[in-house]
Amino acid sequence: MKVGVADTTFARVDMGAIAIDELRKHASVGIERYTVPGFKDLPVACKKLIEERGCDIVIALGMPGGKEKDRMCAHEASQGLMLAQLMTNHHIIEVFVHEDEAETDRELAWLAEQRTREHATNAVNLVLRPQALTRQAGTGQRQGFEDAGPARQ
Repeated sequence: MKVGVADTTFARVDMGAIAIDELRKHASVGIERYTVPGFKDLPVACKKLIEERGCDIVIALGMPGGKEKDRMCAHEASQGLMLAQLMTNHHIIEVFVHEDEAETDRELAWLAEQRTREHATNAVNLVLRPQALTRQAGTGQRQGFEDAGPARQ
């Protein structure tokens, strides 16, 4: 299995290095890293990782700013990632950490690391151990902050 890690220079945390560290903890996989300037560059980076570098799955890491313009650009990038998935028939795990999700730089760094690590684990499970995800169905998993848990009846 080969995992692509697409990250950006715009992010304020080296999310790519964190993802690679976590991937190595869970499986012996090939890893291809592709760093681009910003999150709107991620869809083509992911597509290239799949089509040109033979990745089975890609983790797309980005950190949009906290302004409304950044939120709109993140939405556009997200749509591009969905299109890249459909064009390649491969999963692309989107891992965006918006700057306004945290109140301090310390919390932002913590959230970026937690969310990245949890999604790296999800990527490995999605390809190598899909039954692990099936066992979590309906449990309200959240990457980064505390899990929501299942809805109570």
